[in-house]
Amino acid sequence: MSRYLNPKTDLTFKRIFADHPHLLLHFLNSVMPFENGREIIELEYLPAELVPDTPVKKLSIVDVRCKDNLGQYFIVEMQTNWHRDFFSRIVFNAGKVYVRQLDRAEDYHLLQPVYTLSILSENFDKKTDRFYHHFQIVNRENTDEIIPGLEFVLIELTEKFRPETISDRKLMILWLRFLKEVDEDMTTLPPEMQANKYIREAAELCERGTYTLEQLARYDGFWDAIRIENTLIEGARRDGRTEGEAKGRIDAALKMLADGMSVENVCKYTGLSKEQIGKLI
Repeated sequence: MSRYLNPKTDLTFKRIFADHPHLLLHFLNSVMPFENGREIIELEYLPAELVPDTPVKKLSIVDVRCKDNLGQYFIVEMQTNWHRDFFSRIVFNAGKVYVRQLDRAEDYHLLQPVYTLSILSENFDKKTDRFYHHFQIVNRENTDEIIPGLEFVLIELTEKFRPETISDRKLMILWLRFLKEVDEDMTTLPPEMQANKYIREAAELCERGTYTLEQLARYDGFWDAIRIENTLIEGARRDGRTEGEAKGRIDAALKMLADGMSVENVCKYTGLSKEQIGKLI
């Protein structure tokens, strides 16, 4: 029996970072692209995102308003994103977080910058070996000219992430190793993670024995849904169809189920099996 659950799923990610602000504070100060001497000293959780209650559609989202040691306020939106079309989604979500700060009677100068922090388990940029990407709105002719408001930090926890090549941000590397390496196959936490009290506490929150049977069923359902989606996409590739077609079948099935359509009819109109549909419920 495995000891740990993967910390990047909706269930575990939110348990670590949404329920324990001191862990989130330590994590953000380790991975955010702040200049030397700048750090977050306070944070406040914002209302949770309203996302569909289906494993394939869930993103692990935590929104917090932060105050740094310079007295500046900003918002960080964290998510793990398992979909390949995440660019449109993260821009949409960040824009929504940005504009909902104001009521109609308020002034634009009250808007606070929004950072999106996405932890990815897939390569999105195959043209570079870099795993850490920081996007801003810049003038292409003079990149020192930046329009403040929206910034995006995308971290690829794939084969690109090689801790031995980085020595100047040890805490960041330790947190990213935790997110990448802790999973169902790990039975003992590595000594360097065990030695850090924050990482050790985060790992304890991933221990399988601390979850109820209902929570474990949700956890397994998440991975089942991911496997179904990946299988459909791979099958579409072999058949010469597009990823969008395979993904569209899942989206259509979810909408039909939400409208109360029977599993038999969902199978009939989408071509998915009863077993596959069952994993989406």
